Amino acid sequence: MTAPVSFTSFPIDTAHGPRPVTVAYRRAGAGEPLLLLHGIGHHLQAWDPVFEILAAERDVIAVDLPGFGASPALPDGAAYDLSTVVAALRGLCEELGVGTPHVAGNSLGGLLALELGREKLVRSVTALAPAGFWSEAERRYAFGVLLGMRQGARLLPLPAIERLSRTAAGRWALTSTIYARPWRRSPEAVVAETLALRDASGFEQTLAAGLDVAFRDDVQGLPVTVAWGTKDRLLLRRQGVRAKHAMPQARLVRLPGCGHVPMSDDPAAVARVILDTSR
Repeated sequence: MTAPVSFTSFPIDTAHGPRPVTVAYRRAGAGEPLLLLHGIGHHLQAWDPVFEILAAERDVIAVDLPGFGASPALPDGAAYDLSTVVAALRGLCEELGVGTPHVAGNSLGGLLALELGREKLVRSVTALAPAGFWSEAERRYAFGVLLGMRQGARLLPLPAIERLSRTAAGRWALTSTIYARPWRRSPEAVVAETLALRDASGFEQTLAAGLDVAFRDDVQGLPVTVAWGTKDRLLLRRQGVRAKHAMPQARLVRLPGCGHVPMSDDPAAVARVILDTSR
């Protein structure tokens, strides 16, 4: 049975003083805490294919980042940069009483996971195709693709999205940029994630905050795994080699046949990588 989505609120510091942030999350399982962070334009349901597998061994908390999914936008005066979102995630962990969790993140979530690791706010990091290891040309390409996906989601009326999602070809048209096996997604999931991309209030500000992001620091003193799908069409897998150069002690793992969001393409492999790292 899928755990329900809950909400919690807590204050963060902004240019106008402390302001409340509200975050949606799903929590289930028992054991050491594990925080799951999605990519830009996505939502916590991106983790559904692996959620129950992970919850068999961990206290799993899948989060809608501020301004994405069911989480409202950040308050006025709060930027969508790494330091602000990391502060919000730290506040969330304190509010939920999980102390120092393990963390796994995909894309933007992978970048945030590594930043949490660099700040020693987590006990292990699994980064699936993390942002920030691009060249300038690769960043421009990825941002252009993301903007195109966002525009397409905004232009399509809901009946057209629903109609496309009911066929394998339609699911490929809507999601093949991020999945190598888009036909594995259910029609309901494809509709929901297309609407999440369309309605994400934090999308443009998050993308703008990423213009100058380049993660080149080592993350020391805790287990780190960077995993990359061999069929990632958004952040090309050679960026994983750069991540390994930046973090020589990190484990670099190939995910054969997986796209940019590998949790759906190969749930068993992704869950195994996350659990191995968190052990």
